[in-house]
Amino acid sequence: MADAHDVRGLALALPGVEEIDCDGFDFRVGGKGFVWSYPERRPGKPRVIRTDIAVLYVGDEAEKQALLLGEPGLFFTVPGYDGWPLVMLRLAEVDVGRLAELVTDAWRMRAPAELSCEFGGVVGCPGLPSTALASAKRQRSVRKNARTSPTRRSGCSMAAK
Repeated sequence: MADAHDVRGLALALPGVEEIDCDGFDFRVGGKGFVWSYPERRPGKPRVIRTDIAVLYVGDEAEKQALLLGEPGLFFTVPGYDGWPLVMLRLAEVDVGRLAELVTDAWRMRAPAELSCEFGGVVGCPGLPSTALASAKRQRSVRKNARTSPTRRSGCSMAAK
């Protein structure tokens, strides 16, 4: 069982991470969000920042669907996130080891190549086998073409925007 403190500790342990001052948690690398607290919206009611639910960047629609279909007890989405490479994660349902994997994967997809290579174990970095090159190009393409969700900033202070 994980919580917002686990997310914070894991995210801040990664190189180049910036924490945005907001009502919940919001972490970015290279100016791009990779994990933040879920800004729940209900028609006719004020937005509620849910620190028990993390929004994770997953790279593409295929990965999003794989997570949603493969582990519906952990992951979900809402109509406002249709078309975005993002999933919501129920923190109370995930162990810290799996959370670390998910946060690190999200960070790797959003981090600048230099940071990813410094962190190690990233395909396409000098010294890794050439068979990893195609995968590295796909990762860079996803990062290059990914859109940034306007809902990511919800709950953050005006100074953070």
